[in-house]
Amino acid sequence: MKLLTSLVAGFTIVMGSSALAAPLLTPAQLDTVRTDANVRIIDIRPTQEYAAGHIPGAVSAPYAQWRGPAESPGQLPPVKELAALVQNLGVGHDTHAVVVSSGANATDFGSSARVYWTLKYLGLGNLSVLNGGVNAWLEAGLSQDKTVPAVEKTSFTPTLNEQIIATEDYVATHLDQPTTRLVDARPSNFFKGETKAPTAKIPGTIKNAVNLEHDKWFKPGTAIFVSEAEAKKIAAESLTKPADETISFCNTGHWAATDWFALSEVVGQPNVKLYPASLAEWTQASTPLPMDNVPGRGSQLMNKFKSLIGNS
Repeated sequence: MKLLTSLVAGFTIVMGSSALAAPLLTPAQLDTVRTDANVRIIDIRPTQEYAAGHIPGAVSAPYAQWRGPAESPGQLPPVKELAALVQNLGVGHDTHAVVVSSGANATDFGSSARVYWTLKYLGLGNLSVLNGGVNAWLEAGLSQDKTVPAVEKTSFTPTLNEQIIATEDYVATHLDQPTTRLVDARPSNFFKGETKAPTAKIPGTIKNAVNLEHDKWFKPGTAIFVSEAEAKKIAAESLTKPADETISFCNTGHWAATDWFALSEVVGQPNVKLYPASLAEWTQASTPLPMDNVPGRGSQLMNKFKSLIGNS
C-alpha cells in the first residue's frame, strides 16, 4: 500500500503504517482528509438526521446499533453483530474511522466516545472523534450533502482488546485493590445517591469510587472537548491519588465512555478500562454487590417523591 501522510496544524495521519491519528479532529482537519480512500466517516446520529444532511462521504450507523437491550443498554451487542456492522460500513483494519455525533452537548459526546471505545475494543486502532460533531462542522461553514455513499463490505475480523474492558467480575475482584481507581462519571447527585437512573435498581455508587463528572472535559456550555493541556490539568486536580489502573463507569457506560476517552486517549494515562454495563448491571446482580452512598429506605422514598414533583 502506498504511504500517504497528511499534515494539518500538527495533526498527522499515516496510512499504511503503524502511526495513529489524533483522537480528536477539528472540522478543518477532517475536511482536509475526508476524501481519502482510507478515511471512513461514521455518522451515529438518528437516521432521519443523517438523511436531512450529513458530512459528504459519511456513512450512517445510528448509535442504537452499538448498544445493548433496553434493560441494560450498556451491554455490548454480540461481537458477531458488531463485526457485521463494521464490515458493512466499509471499515477494515487499515481504515481511519472518524466517529461523528450531533455535537448537541456534553452528553451527546458520550455517544461518540462509546462508539470509539467499541471500535477500539474490536481491535481497530486508527480512530478519531470529530470535536463538536456536526454542529461544529456547520459552524465552521463547511458543506453537507444528502448523498448516501456506496461502500464495499470488508472482511474485518475482530481481535478483541481485553485491556480496555472491565466486566462485573473484574470490578468485584478489584474493589479493594489500592492500585485500582474506580471513577464514577455521573453527575454528583447520582454519585451521592440523591437520584438514580431507571436502569439502576438502587441509588448510590460502587464501593470506593470517586466522582469525576463527565462534563468537566468540555468548554463551558459547549460540546467542544478541551485541549490536551487542559485535560491533563483536570485529571491532575480531580484524581489526586495515584493508581496503576482506572475503571470508568456510570449508569449504562455512556457518560463513562467520556471519562475513559479523556483519561486514556487524550490525557494518555495507561491501563484505563471501561465497565460498559455499569450500574444497570451492577445493581441488578442476583447477589447484592458492594455499594457506597446508598440512602436508607425512607430517604429513597423522599428522593423519589421529590423527583416526581420536579417532573410534574
